[in-house]
Amino acid sequence: MIPITSEPGDGHQTPSVPWWKPVLLAALAGGMGWGIRGQYGHETGAMIAGLLIGLVLLVLLGAQLTRATAARALAWVTIAIGFGGSMTYGQTVGLTHDAPLIGNWQALSWGMLGLAIKGAIWIGFAGLFLGMGLGGVRYRPAECLLMMLAAVALYHVGVWLLNSPFNPAERELPLIYFSDHWRWEPEATLKPRRECWGGLLLALAGLWAYVGRGRKDALAARLAGWAALGGCIGFPLGQSLQAFHAWNPDMFTGPFWSRLDPHMNWWNFMEITFGAVAGAFLGLGLWRNRARIRNAEAAQHWLPAWVPAVLLAVHLPLLIGVEFLSIAIVDALYDLGLVLGIIPVVAVSASRWWPYALVLPVTLLPIAGKTVRQLVFQEQWLGPVAGWALLFVLPMMLAIAAAWFLARQTEESLPTRRFAAGILVFSTVIYFGLNFAFFHLPWPWADWTGRTPSGIVFTICTAALLGLAATQLRRSRV
Repeated sequence: MIPITSEPGDGHQTPSVPWWKPVLLAALAGGMGWGIRGQYGHETGAMIAGLLIGLVLLVLLGAQLTRATAARALAWVTIAIGFGGSMTYGQTVGLTHDAPLIGNWQALSWGMLGLAIKGAIWIGFAGLFLGMGLGGVRYRPAECLLMMLAAVALYHVGVWLLNSPFNPAERELPLIYFSDHWRWEPEATLKPRRECWGGLLLALAGLWAYVGRGRKDALAARLAGWAALGGCIGFPLGQSLQAFHAWNPDMFTGPFWSRLDPHMNWWNFMEITFGAVAGAFLGLGLWRNRARIRNAEAAQHWLPAWVPAVLLAVHLPLLIGVEFLSIAIVDALYDLGLVLGIIPVVAVSASRWWPYALVLPVTLLPIAGKTVRQLVFQEQWLGPVAGWALLFVLPMMLAIAAAWFLARQTEESLPTRRFAAGILVFSTVIYFGLNFAFFHLPWPWADWTGRTPSGIVFTICTAALLGLAATQLRRSRV
């Protein structure tokens, strides 16, 4: 087992882990998770990165936690990292590398500023909710509901204050606007996107103030700061690679680059870099505040057994509707990440089994479904029977079985770090495998495509994460 030490004056045991382990391994988890998100997109795609980062940090730093505390924290970070998926950022990236803007340093600087703000907001939510799960403060279901409703209200106020007016037909755009704008291309025909970063910024600020000041949750407040810093640095740093390539094509014409560059998906490497930096800062932030990791109070406040079941029965159809169907009322209700997160955040605080359902089958459902849609229906790479069986039915059955098994285990029969290591193996293999199929099996010894370099990176990350999990599982048997 990893040695346990006590922090001076703390009275709580914390794992003695060198700083570089959570930094490096969380970076690998975040890089792979965010890179895989590139194929699946939006809120539910981002949840892969939150899940993998959270699992790595629980394996390394969660020895003193009860499994209920660990599962709740893992579920919350998985949900919360998806909130930022509501933001549009493609045109913000475009300001830094689109062909008409190459050489325009003002557009480059403005685009990078926008990415820094959006990245800070996106990852800030993940750090806040991970800290809420690990800081020892018990958040009850009614409190969680009020927090999420207040966040949604603040979101709409923030959009009104910072992301309005928006009337492209009259060229009326917000004062602070990070997408396509006529100030950069006065004569161009543009299609500006509606931005919502101001709404999410105010929502994050409100939650941050409440948990930090109102609830005195020091870990949540501190980890939100570390996470926001990671997002602020990671997004523009990742895009700087892609922008450098676009601005300096002559530097990628030598013997080495002439062979590699045609196969490089620079957009995906931007995503990988963003996720890696975000994961590294979350790892460093939690390591530096490891003495503040606590179990929540022993008394549980579960809702009656039928309530979580009803919440799941409501959430799943809405999730399927917003991801796969085009139903106006569902899209209007559930397309915003904060609204999509209300039921899961409350249910995770109210039910013993909801965290396992969330991190296993519920997180997997949209990813498996999108893989089938892409490979069976859009590309016809696999036939319907094989595609549905291998890409959806089998993974979902395994995820449901794993969630059912974990929900029935006692603390004594399945310690926290063994539980986290087991889910890390399952999640790493499943998401790597689905994405590898999405990439049409880009074996490095086959003819290279634009997906081969990313596939190699994901293979290295997978090997490292499985190595961490295997080491922990082996030690836990001793």
